[in-house]
Amino acid sequence: MNKKQKKMLLRIIISAVLMVILHFVKAEGWLKLALYMIPYLIIGYDVLLKAFKGIRNGQPFDECLLMTIATIGAIVLGITGSGDYVEAVAVMLFYQVGEWFQSYAVGKSRKNISELMDIRPDYANIQNEDGTLEKVDPYDVEIGDIIVIQPGEKVPLDGTVEEGTTSVNTSALTGESVPRTLRPGDRILSGFINMTGVIKVRTEKEFDESTASKILDLVENASSRKSRSENFISRFARIYTPAVVIAAVLLATLPLLYELLIAKTSPDLGKWAYRALNFLVVSCPCALVISIPLSFFAGLGGASKSGILIKGSNYLEQLAGTETVVFDKTGTLTKGVFEVTAVHPDIIDGEELLHMAAHVERYSLHPIAVSLKKAYPNEHDDCEVSYAEEITGQGMKAIVNGKEIYVGNSGLMDSIGVEWHPCHHQGTIIHVSMDGVYAGHIVISDVIKENAGEALESLKKSGVRKTVMLTGDNRNVAEAVSRELKIDEFHSDLLPEDKVMRMEEILEGKEKGIVAFVGDGINDAPVLSRADIGIAMGAMGSDAAIEAADVVLMDDDPRKISKAIRISKKCLRIVYENIWFAIGVKILCLILGALGLANMWMAIFADVGVMVIAVLNAIRALFVRDL
Repeated sequence: MNKKQKKMLLRIIISAVLMVILHFVKAEGWLKLALYMIPYLIIGYDVLLKAFKGIRNGQPFDECLLMTIATIGAIVLGITGSGDYVEAVAVMLFYQVGEWFQSYAVGKSRKNISELMDIRPDYANIQNEDGTLEKVDPYDVEIGDIIVIQPGEKVPLDGTVEEGTTSVNTSALTGESVPRTLRPGDRILSGFINMTGVIKVRTEKEFDESTASKILDLVENASSRKSRSENFISRFARIYTPAVVIAAVLLATLPLLYELLIAKTSPDLGKWAYRALNFLVVSCPCALVISIPLSFFAGLGGASKSGILIKGSNYLEQLAGTETVVFDKTGTLTKGVFEVTAVHPDIIDGEELLHMAAHVERYSLHPIAVSLKKAYPNEHDDCEVSYAEEITGQGMKAIVNGKEIYVGNSGLMDSIGVEWHPCHHQGTIIHVSMDGVYAGHIVISDVIKENAGEALESLKKSGVRKTVMLTGDNRNVAEAVSRELKIDEFHSDLLPEDKVMRMEEILEGKEKGIVAFVGDGINDAPVLSRADIGIAMGAMGSDAAIEAADVVLMDDDPRKISKAIRISKKCLRIVYENIWFAIGVKILCLILGALGLANMWMAIFADVGVMVIAVLNAIRALFVRDL
C-alpha cells in the first residue's frame, strides 16, 4: 500500500470505531448531531470538497455529488426525526471502503505490470583498455560498441554475442520460463537477464531503439487507445449522472404534489425524501466507471506477461472478433532460415558443386547465399575468386580458379544459354554452370516452424473460420507449406504491392468479423497497416513491421496468436459480466427503493457491494497463464 492508501485505511478504521462507540452513547438533539458529524467529516471531507470543486468548476455531476446529496439529505432527515444519522455516516463510510478497495486493486495490478516491465537497466558495462569495467549510461553507448554483461545483469541494448556462452532469462519479454542458451553469433535483446556466463555483446541499436525501451513505450501508451466499451461508458456517465439527479428530484417532489394537490392528503415529506436519497445512492455508476477500464488494463497486463504486446484496449477488443487470419510465410510460419536440403550434381561430385557455389556466393548477403556458405563454411582454402558480380533477380557470376561460374535460378541459366535440369524436390532450386556447361543444382528450403501446425489448429479452436497465406515464393513451395499446415487458401509469387492488393480483396469479401494479418518483414508493413489487426513477430521482425503492427509477439511463436484472441474474449466476457451485473442489481434496487421496499443499507450494497464484486471480477483478466 502507498501512503495515500494507508491514510485512507486509517480514516476508515477511525470512523468505523467511532460509529460503534456512538452506538452506546446516550445523546439527543444537537449533541447527537455534533457527535455523529465527527466520523462523518473524518471519512467524507474529501468527497465533500470534490463535490464543491465540481460545482465551482461547472462540472458537478459525478459520484461525489451523488454521495454528498445523499448523505447530507440523510443528516437533514435525522434532524427532523424522519431518519438516522447512522445511515448518513454509513453511506459515506462504505463508499470510501469501495474507493479504497478499488484503489488498492488498481495499484496492485499496476505494480504487477510495473515489476514485469522493469526490464530497462540503468547502466551498461564498457571495458577499458586496462581490462576494468566502467558503468556508463546506456544512452551513451553507440551502435557497434562492445559491452560486457555479467551474470545477474539485465541486457541493456540489442546486439549480437561476440564472445562467451551463457543462459538468459527471457520471461520478461516472451513469457517463457525456460532459459535460452546463447553463443557467439546469436542475437540478444535488451530486457533479457544474463544468468550464467560473462558475455561480450556488439550493440546493434541505440538505447531508445532497443527492444526494452520500445516495449515500455508501447505499454505506457496502450491506455491512451480506448476501446468502444470504455468510450461508451465515459459518454454514458456524462449523461447518466445528471439524469439520475433529476430523477431523484422528481421522485421526491411529484408524489408530494400528487398527495397535496390531487389526493388532498397530508404529504409525507420524510418518506419520499428518504426514497429519493436511496435512489441517489443506488444509482452511483462507480461499478461501471471503474471496473470496465480496469478489465481492459488487466487484460493488457496479462497479455504482456505472456509476451504479447497489444498497443491499446481498442485492439484488445477487436481481437475477440477475429474470424480470418492472413499469414506471411517466411519468418512467420517458417523459420526464415534457409538450409541446403539436397545436392544434385551433374558433371562433378556433390561436394565440389557445393564448394563452387559457396565461393561464388561469398560476397552476397542474400539469405540463400548465407545458407550456401553455412553448408560449406571453409572460405580459406586454396581457391581464388578473382571476379564476382551480382546479376539482379537471377543470381551471381564469379571467376573461381580461372573458371567462369554462374550460380542462380533457371532464368539465369536461360540467359547464358545453358540447358538446365528440373528438380522434383520442393524448395528453391539453385542451378550451377561451369564454363558454359551445366554442373547440377542445389535445393534450398525454408524450414517450417515446429509449432506452426499446432498454431493453426489452435486458431480454429479459438473461433477463427478461415486461414490464408500470402507469399512471394513460387506456387510449388507455397502449396507444399499450405498442404502441410492445412491452410485454407494461399496466394504465391506476390510482390509487396500484390500482397496489399490481395488483402484489399479479402477485406472486401469478408461477410463479418475481423481480418488479422501476421508478418515480420519490411515488405509486410503496408499489409500490417491495412489489415483490421496487424500482428508482428517481435523477436526477428523488422522495426518497420513492429511499428506498423497493432499486436507484437515477442518470441515469434505463432501459437501466441490464438492465445491473444482467447485473452481478448476472456476480457470482453468479464466486461459484459460486469455491465449486466451492475445494471441488473441497480435497476432492481432502484425499483425496490422507489416502492419503499429497500432501505439505505440495501442501497449501500447496490453501490459499494456491486463495485467491489465488479472490481474483483475485473482483476481476473490479469491471469492468463492457462488460456
